Amino acid sequence: MAKSSTQTPPAQKLSKVEGIKERSHFLREPVASELLLDTTHFSEDGVQILKFHGSYQQDNRDNRVKGQEKDYQFMLRTRSPGGFIPAQLYLTLDKLSDEYGNGTLRATTRQGFQIHGILKKNLKTVMAAIVRNMGSTLGACGDLNRNVMAPPAPFKNQVAYDYARTYANNVADLLTPQTGAYYEIWLDGEKVLSGEEAPEVKAARQRNGNGTLIASNEEPIYGTHYMPRKFKCAVTVPGDNSVDLFSQDVSLVVITNKKGKLEGFNVYAGGGLGRTHNKEETFARIADPIGYVDQADVYDLIKAIVATQRDYGDRANRRHSRMKYLLHDWGVEKFRQQVEGYFGKKIKPLKALPPFEYQDYLGWHDQGDGKLFFGLSIENGRVKDEGSFKLKTALRKIVETYQLPIYLTPNQNLLLCDIEPQQQREIQAILDRSGILKETEIDPLVRYSMACPALPTCGLAITESERILPSILERIRAVLAKVGLEQEHFVVRMTGCPNGCARPYLAELGLVGSAPNSYQVWLGADPHQTRLSAPYIERMAEDDLEATLEPLFVYFKQEQQQRPQPESFGDFCHRVGFDALRQFAATYQSAPAAPAATNGKSRPRVSLAPSTYERLKEAATTQGKPMTELVNEAIEAYLRDR
Repeated sequence: MAKSSTQTPPAQKLSKVEGIKERSHFLREPVASELLLDTTHFSEDGVQILKFHGSYQQDNRDNRVKGQEKDYQFMLRTRSPGGFIPAQLYLTLDKLSDEYGNGTLRATTRQGFQIHGILKKNLKTVMAAIVRNMGSTLGACGDLNRNVMAPPAPFKNQVAYDYARTYANNVADLLTPQTGAYYEIWLDGEKVLSGEEAPEVKAARQRNGNGTLIASNEEPIYGTHYMPRKFKCAVTVPGDNSVDLFSQDVSLVVITNKKGKLEGFNVYAGGGLGRTHNKEETFARIADPIGYVDQADVYDLIKAIVATQRDYGDRANRRHSRMKYLLHDWGVEKFRQQVEGYFGKKIKPLKALPPFEYQDYLGWHDQGDGKLFFGLSIENGRVKDEGSFKLKTALRKIVETYQLPIYLTPNQNLLLCDIEPQQQREIQAILDRSGILKETEIDPLVRYSMACPALPTCGLAITESERILPSILERIRAVLAKVGLEQEHFVVRMTGCPNGCARPYLAELGLVGSAPNSYQVWLGADPHQTRLSAPYIERMAEDDLEATLEPLFVYFKQEQQQRPQPESFGDFCHRVGFDALRQFAATYQSAPAAPAATNGKSRPRVSLAPSTYERLKEAATTQGKPMTELVNEAIEAYLRDR
């Protein structure tokens, strides 16, 4: 048996946010008071506490006018363990997004839904409606455990998937804030529960093992200051990496015996992708294997890991506050020993596992109980109607008609579940009439891509992401076609800032906003998201996309022609190394360029002398304008004066 923890956590000079949490009276103030004021927005302190309730204060940056108040609005995010959305909740969210939001829903990369565009005066109405219709937003944001992820596939004949869903829900319940603030503020004290938590979860929350709980505290697991930063968990099954398990603070992998009985879990810890440009002390990191825990002890181990981060995580420097930095600074062995001190026993060695593979579950599948489920691709997670494309209308009709539950996927898609075989034809017909492509008709570049919302609503966005990724993918496809790789595809992910919400550092090609109309280029992750990529270019102008990627694709093609077995683009970049990539690109001479399609329009390319290009690039940087804008201005002036 491991000795109990005796090391005293170090005294720290707390950050400003720690003080806000301490003064909040367990997440009540100043949100409760400021909600009553006839204002369009919350104070800075209120904004920080509001996050714990599942909402971010934003403003539409497209509407900013100097000297005028910002166009304040709010985003609400659901807490949906394992991505489960009952039909009643989906229809409620759909209606609320039309009545109080911007008319769209957005599936997130953590298996929740977001509603954007809510005004402060409507916030309580929307929040209460979600809770009264089998939903919650509590803990979807803020310095605590976020939405717990699990593989979305509702297989009834593969018991490991059922265990993963069950334990994702139970871990979410275990780490749910116990403060009464949420129901006091949004439902005037009425506590509405969508389901009873498991007795073993309630018992685990009350069981104090070696200091995991804080006595006489409204938050026995978290304490007055909650966690140092966000805390992310996932539960999956052997071989299934649909949850990006290596990006999580804690991941559990279900271990069963040959008869399918649950025995325990492999445990990984210390993943996290957020970072800050030009701050080398911040970095993306994949989770380390910690060991194996028996089923009976899993909740106590989760509490021990939480207590370790709660008591030893950095509360002075928020850029250094995620648990990944504790793993990095201490090393796995010291971290394991500290966790064992809280746990009260040794953590067992890891069990053998098959390789992990990415799954997206699109298309029609047998659930294993005589029913079907259908995986629907949602480009960048945006559920909307646009012209003849009627995704939002189609989903509303299908869910209303057949009362189907939904599982959201970690890749911004959704699964319609419990479909009777006789319903399949009509559901497919509704989708076809609504302009929704079958999974076999979707360009794989699009199918496996992700983007964060970025502009205009995200306050952290440096540049575009969701709004520009479709045209970026069209341009990448055009370059691949130009060099003779028409059938090639790989994982592309894009974010408008380095915080990594769309997990770009686990993509074969990651584009990370670094300046207006400019991106860091990350290369070298594998297709199944088990290896990090690395920065290849610190700042690529969006206009230079084709010139940057073409030599890499040509080099990739040449290498593949010499290899007996095919290789993914990410594996190729990792194998040859960035020195070789840069050397090839430096000496590469482009073939005559064909027009590249973007937004259905021809995209003519014009070559410039190297010296002219450098002068243009310098002028664009000085003036803060895209190079294409300067070129167009110069050409128009020349033609006008002729």
